[in-house]
Amino acid sequence: MTNLGKTDVQVTSLCFGGNIFGWTVDEQASFGVLDAYEEAGGNFIDTADVYSAWVPGHEGGESETILGKWMHERRNRHQMVIATKVGSLPSKGRNPDLSREHILHAVEASLRRLQTDYIDIYFAHQDDADTPLGETLGTFAELVQAGKVRVLGASNYNASRMRDALRMSQANGYPRYEVQQPLYNLIARDRYEGKLQQVCVEEEISVVPYASLASGFLTGKYRQGAELPRTQRAGSVQQRYWSKENFALLERIDTIARQFDATPAQVALAWLLTRPGVTAPIASATTVEQTRELMGALTLKLDQSALDALNRD
Repeated sequence: MTNLGKTDVQVTSLCFGGNIFGWTVDEQASFGVLDAYEEAGGNFIDTADVYSAWVPGHEGGESETILGKWMHERRNRHQMVIATKVGSLPSKGRNPDLSREHILHAVEASLRRLQTDYIDIYFAHQDDADTPLGETLGTFAELVQAGKVRVLGASNYNASRMRDALRMSQANGYPRYEVQQPLYNLIARDRYEGKLQQVCVEEEISVVPYASLASGFLTGKYRQGAELPRTQRAGSVQQRYWSKENFALLERIDTIARQFDATPAQVALAWLLTRPGVTAPIASATTVEQTRELMGALTLKLDQSALDALNRD
């Protein structure tokens, strides 16, 4: 367990990604992987109000609803650290929307779906340049004061915007963003490494990267010349990650996995856990076996030789 930012909220060092609930796995399968995650010692689950609005016939909130049902049935709400997000579910034609009106409406909807009276970590899902930063931060402060939110986080904020938010929170006595959720993995490194990493390390902000396994590419289930997996993501994964360089990286990961009697997914997650500022990578699984595999990354310690091989361009 490790603390989030400068708070007393303690989380497992692997966060379970809930974007799959009600999308690539149904309610029954979702309960199965959540049970396996909790049984393996996990307590940190990430979702968002927009999950899974992109599916035909869905409106958003499907993931929160399933998670809320699971916690209600298992009677384990107070053992879980639940993160959800606001701002990406279209509101009055706006996306993103971090206005006071939208946040106050959205938080109540999320609380109902999650069947809880508080959210552990409430993320601004993406920056909203059309809403004054003070309006957003002031509204979040109201939610913390009311006990509806424990910790605040920012997802997809750049370094400059994070510094602005931190300065404004300090100047006005608002609770600050304690968690940052950037896109970050062995392939996609530029959005975090550099200025944003510097801010997070200097300010002791916990980093909880999403797409930690590059939508499954880094698990090794995608291979050059092999048939694509029959999944809903396969086409987009091929479009984004098919390159000579990425398959060369995958070969290095395979070599290291064999050396450490691990899997490629475990190696990719263990690497993230060595990166400055990173507290808990987010990863999803669609089966109990995959869930147990992912949790195995927490005990994998890569040596310097392995890290050098992974860091090589």
